[in-house]
Amino acid sequence: MGLNIQIVVDSASPHELADWWAETLQWVVEPQDADFIRSMIEQGYATEDQTRTHRGHLVWKDGAAIRPAQDIDSKDPERRILFQTAPEGKTVKNRVHWDVRLDGRDKDEVRRELEARGASFLWTARQGPHSWHTMADPEGNEFCIS
Repeated sequence: MGLNIQIVVDSASPHELADWWAETLQWVVEPQDADFIRSMIEQGYATEDQTRTHRGHLVWKDGAAIRPAQDIDSKDPERRILFQTAPEGKTVKNRVHWDVRLDGRDKDEVRRELEARGASFLWTARQGPHSWHTMADPEGNEFCIS
């Protein structure tokens, strides 16, 4: 039996970063259940200050997740990225990053598109015939495109 994976990214603005990565990866942001959130508040398990409105919807303030569109209805998705709030900002290079495989798209074109949406270009590297761009998302988390 294989295992599923969830990657968790600390973030200053988890909902905005989830939106950015969902668009970048052509994934979707998981919907949150406003009725469930309200019931948790009514029962005393949560408070209003643990929520916020994002894009017109009541959501938990401290987190948002994305996954591939084809997995959106799965109760146990194989791939999921969760963005959660963290009290401190990013200060050093990530020890873990992900590579975005472009499946034949031109990496310079994708680089320009990502920069126009708030990413930063960091450097280009090469190993043998393979080259890639190292980028940072709007909150400074490194990732590579190749």
